[in-house]
Amino acid sequence: MTSQPADYRKKLIEVDLPLDIINAESAREKSIRHGHPSTLHLWWARRPLAACRAVLFASLVDDPSAYLTDAEEIVIERAKLHDLLGRLVKWENSNDPTLLAAARYEIAGSVARSKGETAPTDPAAVLDYLNRQAQPIYDPFCGGGSIPLEAQRLGLRAVGTDLNPVAVLITKALIELPPKFANRPPVNPDADPMGMTVGKGKQAKQVPWRGAAGLAADIRYYGRKMRELAWAKIGHLYPTAELPEGGAATVIAWLWARTIPCANPACGIAMPLLKSFQVSKKAGNQHWIKPVVDNESKTVAFVVQNHGRDVPAGGNISRYGATCVACGNTAVLEYVREQSRAGKIGEVMTCIVAEGNRKRLFLSPTEEQIKIAFSEKANKKPTQKMPSSAYLVSGRGYGITEWSELFTERQLIGLNAFSDALLEIRDSIVADRAGGQYANAVLTYLALAIGRNADSSSKFSTWQNVGDFVAHVFARQAIPMVWDFAETNSFSSSSQNWMNHVTWVAEAVESLPAAVNQGETHQADATTTIYAKDGPIIVTDPPYYDNISYAELSDYFYVWLRPLLREIYPDLFSGILVPIDEEMIAAPRFGRDTRRRFEDLLNQTLRLIRERCSPDFPSSIFYAYKQQEEEREGRTSTGWETMLTAVVNAGFWIVGTWPMRTERAARSNALAANSLATSVVLVCRPRPADALPALQQRFREELRAEVPAALEQLTRESHIAPVDLRQAAIGPGMAVYSRYGVVQTPAGAAVTVRQALADINDAVSQYLAEQAGQMDDESRFCLDWLLSHPRGGGDYGVAEGLARPYNLSIEDGLERRHNLLTAQDGWVALRDLDEYDEERPWPGRRTALTAWEGVHRMAWHLLPGESGQGIEGCVPAAQRAADRLDALERLARILYDIYDRQGVSAKAVAFNSVVVSWNEITRRAAEQSSEQRLL
Repeated sequence: MTSQPADYRKKLIEVDLPLDIINAESAREKSIRHGHPSTLHLWWARRPLAACRAVLFASLVDDPSAYLTDAEEIVIERAKLHDLLGRLVKWENSNDPTLLAAARYEIAGSVARSKGETAPTDPAAVLDYLNRQAQPIYDPFCGGGSIPLEAQRLGLRAVGTDLNPVAVLITKALIELPPKFANRPPVNPDADPMGMTVGKGKQAKQVPWRGAAGLAADIRYYGRKMRELAWAKIGHLYPTAELPEGGAATVIAWLWARTIPCANPACGIAMPLLKSFQVSKKAGNQHWIKPVVDNESKTVAFVVQNHGRDVPAGGNISRYGATCVACGNTAVLEYVREQSRAGKIGEVMTCIVAEGNRKRLFLSPTEEQIKIAFSEKANKKPTQKMPSSAYLVSGRGYGITEWSELFTERQLIGLNAFSDALLEIRDSIVADRAGGQYANAVLTYLALAIGRNADSSSKFSTWQNVGDFVAHVFARQAIPMVWDFAETNSFSSSSQNWMNHVTWVAEAVESLPAAVNQGETHQADATTTIYAKDGPIIVTDPPYYDNISYAELSDYFYVWLRPLLREIYPDLFSGILVPIDEEMIAAPRFGRDTRRRFEDLLNQTLRLIRERCSPDFPSSIFYAYKQQEEEREGRTSTGWETMLTAVVNAGFWIVGTWPMRTERAARSNALAANSLATSVVLVCRPRPADALPALQQRFREELRAEVPAALEQLTRESHIAPVDLRQAAIGPGMAVYSRYGVVQTPAGAAVTVRQALADINDAVSQYLAEQAGQMDDESRFCLDWLLSHPRGGGDYGVAEGLARPYNLSIEDGLERRHNLLTAQDGWVALRDLDEYDEERPWPGRRTALTAWEGVHRMAWHLLPGESGQGIEGCVPAAQRAADRLDALERLARILYDIYDRQGVSAKAVAFNSVVVSWNEITRRAAEQSSEQRLL
């Protein structure tokens, strides 16, 4: 067996986490915008800050069992840490000085205990202590910077590296630049150097500039200067729209449709292609565009209409082809592609969206507006080629080969104007009492605002007719072909305008934890170079096969950022495009062995991490799901198996797996695909070199001995939802497997991770089966019957034989008295879940409510799409079963597992929801019972 180091101290992340709170806050974070670091600039698949903060805190803080011996004291102290962590992960507490001081003190206390020291108590002294004594946090795949940012927020030294220069720039802007200029007043002439004003009206007061607030103020000021410079040059290209009743309105966006020649020779018009003719579906302001055909000029114009009876239900193009609005001829999609590749694709303006009084105005295009849109051409544009992958940038399949082709001429002129303005203002910033380094920092953030602007100023930006706004290009991790698009007016005051982007950047900067330890960011290939000074704790989120092609996607921004920032960051922007040859993904460009290449590089990286990480602290790896396959009792992902194998082969001991879900609620389709957990955190320690081998039989015996206790803790203390239980169980199971140098069969062959996962699944199934022993006999019979008859029905004689050991009768007890099944014509069937609706009569008071009926009544109220009363409808069953609530909760877990493995998604969701809502159900039941007693 493995020899643990003498000073081995378990961390909280190895024992217990308040996972329900962490997941809830991670999900809530998706709806938070203002001030969130994700609004600084787009990056794909960022880890939620709440999850990162929780993992980091729990990785450094001792579990109370490491320094206490009394079991009751351990539970109390762990509850305190859970309470602190639960408050710490809330977004609104991100910069709470008191809470952060408490968290940093806990971390410092654990560090001090390991060194036989006493941690300081003064917040400033704690920060200094952490900077000198705590292990640094290192993320070799820093991406959008979430992990290093949260490490820095907790007062730790943060290091982030990435091969991708755009990722490095974003992380640099989050953790490296703000601390350099913390608590510094702005330099712009409009700002008061003595302090900033907080509060409004009579509550307003002046306080010293703190954190990155001064930097944010300069970003706003010089962003406005850029707008003024750009408007002076190109304002004439953004005219106001004339209103039918007179006057003019500022344009928000011009809506366009792509065109190709109609395939009908007798028609031949420039056929517009639209996914929808409706430009607004908002109640009270619904509008659509009506095509007007001019057969003589072979063109189509558009007239805006109020909603009426003739509103088209959809558009005239789909994945199958397009229909001509003039002659009705149908063209297959391949014809559309051929015409596009031949350079015969055009554009026609379909609508003008303008600012109105509390609502959008939808106006028909005019000759003047169309003329101005085509009046000038850009004098410079990105000349870099796009990646050849049509699946990634679907425009490639339509003959679009250069990045500049994703923009209209006016969009190119606009982006150039803001880029020129950025380069012009540097001298102004320096002249306003700023040094060159500070000016470069302000320019960096404004360059990111230009990147944001490019994301919403493209021929691949769409108009959302439900919310009436311009959507950005990257609604997903690719650039799909867009037929009708929106051209934003960057000089308006609505929907994706320039100052809107500047404000998003400034607000994100303002919320950063600037006045803490200095961050460190480098461009590096993690497969060959690890920045591992001082034995860091490594927490990272590596790529997953071909889930996201980061390099190819980020070229979209790189071609605009490079000319702006290559003098400031010459090493970062030395290449023509983002480096792709070394990228660790399984992209088609790497040929037939692309998956093997990815796995080899992953193994290489993990071995480097194992060699250089801290031996005294657990390191953590986020793993996201993709492909799934059936595997014995449970399901396992081939990618998941590969990751586990790579971690074990690199020399790690897996000591925990925590499902981190960022969805707000379980979804039926997600359950069916077994892909609920957005990611799983693998908690690892270096496996000692003296780890001994073990036989498979011993491994299985230790699984049976250790997994049940671990699962009991996961369900009772960590409140793991049923949907996550098998994934969480991999932690204690793999802890047994990976603590040995190798696990061998009696024949001497190595037991693979796949075989180990199958054994772990068996251990979980055995644990769940044993839970039935704590239930009433009627419920145990129903469970046995369901397991032996998945469809719920079977022979009467078989049912009678199964009921006899429980001293139950089929007809008198299970059917008539408890109404749990039907017995007719020699056939027995369990009542289906939808038969437990609220109209079903309750058993008499002399007949105890079985766990089976109680939990089914609850689940019916939580069925997706049903008309149940939700949690409130579950309360009566909880009250009737008050003396055996534990049995109901355990049964719900078992039924979720059964229906999940059977693929019965709706029922699985319902029983999972019972467990997820359990605390609220029992709380309300107790409150109502108390009120009834008082009455």
